[in-house]
Amino acid sequence: MALRKTARAGAVGLAAAAMAATAFAVPAQASSDTAPSTPPSTAGHEATRRAMDAEVKAGIPGITAQVRDAKGVWKATSGVGNLTTGAPRGTNDRFRAGSITKTFVATVLLQMESEKKLSLDDKVERHLPGLVRGNGNDGRKITVRQLLNHTTGLFDYLADEEYLDTYIRGEGYLKHRYDTLPPGKHVKVALSHAPLFEPGARFSYSNTNYILAGLIVEKAGGRTYEAEVRDRIIEPLGLRSTSNPGNSIHMPRPGSRSYSKLFEETPDRIDDVTEMNGSQGWADGDIISTTGDLNRFYGALLRGELLPPKQLKAMKTTVPHPERSDMSYGLGLTRLRTSCGTTLWGHGGGMVGSTSLAVTTEDGRHQLAYNRNGDWSTGAPTGIMEAEYCPTPAPSG
Repeated sequence: MALRKTARAGAVGLAAAAMAATAFAVPAQASSDTAPSTPPSTAGHEATRRAMDAEVKAGIPGITAQVRDAKGVWKATSGVGNLTTGAPRGTNDRFRAGSITKTFVATVLLQMESEKKLSLDDKVERHLPGLVRGNGNDGRKITVRQLLNHTTGLFDYLADEEYLDTYIRGEGYLKHRYDTLPPGKHVKVALSHAPLFEPGARFSYSNTNYILAGLIVEKAGGRTYEAEVRDRIIEPLGLRSTSNPGNSIHMPRPGSRSYSKLFEETPDRIDDVTEMNGSQGWADGDIISTTGDLNRFYGALLRGELLPPKQLKAMKTTVPHPERSDMSYGLGLTRLRTSCGTTLWGHGGGMVGSTSLAVTTEDGRHQLAYNRNGDWSTGAPTGIMEAEYCPTPAPSG
């Protein structure tokens, strides 16, 4: 979810400008996976379907979504998964989930806290001695909790102009998309800047925080962050379509192509950016998943299946967003309030060519996850969410 007002808005690859309409608009299609007791014509998701179609009409190539509620499972797609062939998006598409990864990382660290392997009040220095130093940055003053709720003041490496020009924008991205980038590279970029404020002073979303959180996972667990996520979350929940890419450039199948507007000077240009080195997002945003797996994950998390009550309470203890009264941030978990007053928990995420959102009600029983295979704005970033939880009747006539 866009939690920063930068060119990439807290999600790698979010292009800024409003998009032009394309000729690839395809009406949303309900999947045959709709629960038998809820025929597509009365499934209750007509507003969600219209919102998906509206984004495709506005220019997003394609969208895939899944809803789980008391009536069963509803899957739908709109638009295309391949601009060249016109093939539609699939209901089981895998995609790069971006910052949704942060909830996985926070869950692992909170499990470790329940096992007494660390404390949320530990200083970063205790686990990563000497790493966070220089330009006013000091790991002796920053806690693990502050990493997880983005109150460290550490500069977001994705806001560094040189990094953006080299790895995110235009020809730089096309030239370097296959480069392997170790976590230390991202930390070094961030620490070349002074902090934005003293630790704990306020909220400011920074991907740097979760690079450091991933390093602490490895230090506390004695093995890779990927192994911890796999053994603690992916395998116990049976998330068979969820994985960490490492430094692979390929997307597992089934999946659609991913598209980006990389060049601000040519806003109508759309590039296929499906292939990229997975290490360019790490514990801040590398996970590949599906709408079904993300719904399973967030449902289990909010129902208390992954964390003891104390740790789940800590995760849901939020700090305010300075510019959004309808949003606050916990430990790797966003609290949202819809226009009709429904409280939702989840996270959004973006990588170059992919933007996603996964949310659930407080009781974990009404879930929505969706993915766009284009990374530019439609002007209504939460339109599909609002349509699902605050539906309005279709216009008459």
